[in-house]
Amino acid sequence: MSDSRCGMPKKDQKRTPWTRLKPKEEAILDRAFEHVKSVPYNVSLRWLFYRLFQEGIYKTKDDYKFRFAPLLSRARHTFFKNWQPDTLADDTREVIDRANGYMGTDEAMSEFGPRLREAAFVSIDHFYRQENYIELWFEARAMVGQFEHYTKSINLVPMGGTASIPFKWNLAKRLETMAGRYGKPIVILYFGDEDLAGHTIQRTVETDVREWTDAAFELVWCGLTENQAREYDVPKNMEKKGYQWEALGDAAAEEIITKAMAKYIDIDLIDEVEAEAGEIADKCDEIIEKILEALR
Repeated sequence: MSDSRCGMPKKDQKRTPWTRLKPKEEAILDRAFEHVKSVPYNVSLRWLFYRLFQEGIYKTKDDYKFRFAPLLSRARHTFFKNWQPDTLADDTREVIDRANGYMGTDEAMSEFGPRLREAAFVSIDHFYRQENYIELWFEARAMVGQFEHYTKSINLVPMGGTASIPFKWNLAKRLETMAGRYGKPIVILYFGDEDLAGHTIQRTVETDVREWTDAAFELVWCGLTENQAREYDVPKNMEKKGYQWEALGDAAAEEIITKAMAKYIDIDLIDEVEAEAGEIADKCDEIIEKILEALR
């Protein structure tokens, strides 16, 4: 399947090999890779820059944006020597919560029952019974709550603006996993702003994911479109010369999302498998209650 609007590249079309690399640039990449291999964990692009900055290879911090980042981007996109899209860690900032647990043995035992029930939770994957496997990809992380509210049992992929190279590489490899798991057509339903930046973000992530995966997939731009903007009276953003998804009313957003999903999956089937899972959970609760009674 193909998406004529997005102009998908054929699978056998690869990017032009990097043939105009200067000797100094190659030396920088070689030295940078030595730093990558010098530690037993994945390092970020910024961490790597500061190693070279401290060695005097780069003279100003502005070199990070204008010289170093483009050089490393090209190296990873073209698989130059040992460089790959996942060579460096994602720069996304998030709390890594590792300090947690119970106050003591008594408290831990009092929580054993609920934790046991949680561990016994059963989920049935409805995609094994669907005609297609679908995912919802969308432009901004601010849209997460909206998509969580109006969908269920479907993987959501927020781009967070222009997606990072490691993020896109992981998407490509994950689609291969899904293709092997389900053995059925993969359809990506994409949602973003109807403007130049919105379509650039979509094309960039799609181009890289297609190049880095062996999994076939169709990408469908589901909104926002100019026709939808007119239908739902979305005001035009004159600065960006287009229409923003966030300007949609909530009811309009719900309608666009649910209509798009209904074309590719059976929504009622999701409810059916949830009911089956509930029946299994009830039986598990009976068994767990007997175990807890024996421990009292």
